[in-house]
Amino acid sequence: MLPCVSWLQLILILLSSVLWTRGENCPVTCLCPDPHTVDCSGRGLTRLPDEIPLDVRRLLLADNWIPRIPSDFLVLYSDLVYLDLRNNTLSHIEPGTLSTSSRLVFLDLGSNNLTEIPKGTFGESRSLIKLRLGNNPYLSLVNEDAFLGLTSLRELELERNALSTLKVGALSQLPSLRVVRLEGNPWVCNCNFANLFTWLMENSHKLPNGMECSLPMDGRRVSLTQLSKDSFRECQATLTLTDLLIIIFSGISVSVVAIMTSFFLASTVHCFQRWSKGTKGDEEESEE
Repeated sequence: MLPCVSWLQLILILLSSVLWTRGENCPVTCLCPDPHTVDCSGRGLTRLPDEIPLDVRRLLLADNWIPRIPSDFLVLYSDLVYLDLRNNTLSHIEPGTLSTSSRLVFLDLGSNNLTEIPKGTFGESRSLIKLRLGNNPYLSLVNEDAFLGLTSLRELELERNALSTLKVGALSQLPSLRVVRLEGNPWVCNCNFANLFTWLMENSHKLPNGMECSLPMDGRRVSLTQLSKDSFRECQATLTLTDLLIIIFSGISVSVVAIMTSFFLASTVHCFQRWSKGTKGDEEESEE
């Protein structure tokens, strides 16, 4: 009798496992290994699957052909904490798309076709701890405020993209940052890189794999450890476009003021001379 009971228990366990894996709320072609995980990895999807359970916490969509995420996609998934979209064909993320997921902790957008990360891409996802943006071969621009509001972010991956420069504000406004990966980008050690270099030297413990950049003169790749602040000494005397505009505007303003002052003085002198002549004429007439 006991062996029959054991076999019955085993069958029930297998049946329950199958029901969870191919449950009524599980999208077609996907797997649901537990009540809060939907695994649609490597299914050849060209769009996001339908009928994703509203209480999903882990959504795995890696290794597909998904080109875009609808801006309102995450509105209903308030419990989502883990989203894996690596190795798809995403070319851009509409600002605000990811800001509606307030509990999101892990986000992987690596190995896609992203070209830029504009301001407002992540809203203020204050729960986000790890963000992967590496291996996007066309990603050449990251807005200085792209990560604004990510106060809990600890790990940021931007390795092996097409970045040649990066505003230091994009990193300095991340108070919880512990690890940042920037290797494998075509960094150029010019004056635009100077401020970022200073920040990287002060936070070298956050760079697990180091970095290299190209010298502007001959294109030779050198490690950041071979450079120092003196390497960018000439940049301190370099004027930016804003500086030049301020100087030009100041010069024009001074010239206008000088002309107006000269005109006022000349008018005053002329009026004084006319008044003097008039006074002398009156005196002469009085004497006669």
